[in-house]
Amino acid sequence: MRIKGSYVALVTPMYEDGNINFEEFGRLIDYHIEKKTDGLVILGTTGESTTLTHEEDEKIVEFVVKYANKRIPIIAGSGSNTSLVAKVQSQKFERMGVDALLVITPYYNKTNKRGMLEHFLLVANNVNIPIILYNVPGRTGCNIDVDVVAELSKHKNIIGIKEASGNISYIAKIAKYVNEDFCIVSGNDDMIVPVLSMGGVGVISVAANILPNEMHNLVMNYLEGKTKEALDIQLKYLDLINALFIETNPIPIKEAMNYLGFHVGGYRLPLTYMDPKNKEILVKCLSILGGKK
Repeated sequence: MRIKGSYVALVTPMYEDGNINFEEFGRLIDYHIEKKTDGLVILGTTGESTTLTHEEDEKIVEFVVKYANKRIPIIAGSGSNTSLVAKVQSQKFERMGVDALLVITPYYNKTNKRGMLEHFLLVANNVNIPIILYNVPGRTGCNIDVDVVAELSKHKNIIGIKEASGNISYIAKIAKYVNEDFCIVSGNDDMIVPVLSMGGVGVISVAANILPNEMHNLVMNYLEGKTKEALDIQLKYLDLINALFIETNPIPIKEAMNYLGFHVGGYRLPLTYMDPKNKEILVKCLSILGGKK
């Protein structure tokens, strides 16, 4: 599997009571296939993975794999703060038919360099499908050391890193390990062009939930040498992208989707609805889209 393009960090649609809305899940999958999204990332931060039970994780993977039916690549978040759980979940999702795995750093435990390396190796040595490392220190309280990235980039099952630190200096340091077998994808929608300029090949995007064509075109324009066109897209939607993170993700993106006519419902505590003043800012920024989807 080669990562290239815009992979949507898909929300988990819910009813207002918090139960999963699989009917809307199916509609979202069809929508992204129609809009040329390059892949689906489920059970990530945007998918509210930390509020779901393991049984619900499995139901979501089973549904998405079956419904998508090989029409679009599927990457499932299988990470955990406990390495053994990450290994077991990864093996389970592999058996269920996902195309790749997104494995986060061991949050809360905040291990040392050796522990970080062994955390990812435990997963990588026990599955036979591609793994993307997930570095998001703002969420986890820990960062993958550059030396650890260098070592992990050599593993045959580890094909890249979703880099969401927002630290361009860090990205520059790990960019030297990019090759045909190891890639960088942006984990920040406001930094897609900068990451691509350092050898990145795509984005795992929150904004792609409502801007699927635009995020796909941004990446492809840049990779095809049309850097001005890519930058124009990045800057055109920057205010909206910023508004999608005015509160904790995925609160604003779900609010935006519901406003635009999707039916992704509410949240699970401790996530809850937006502050009305922030929602006003978000709705104002959504006007650039010209109406409901």
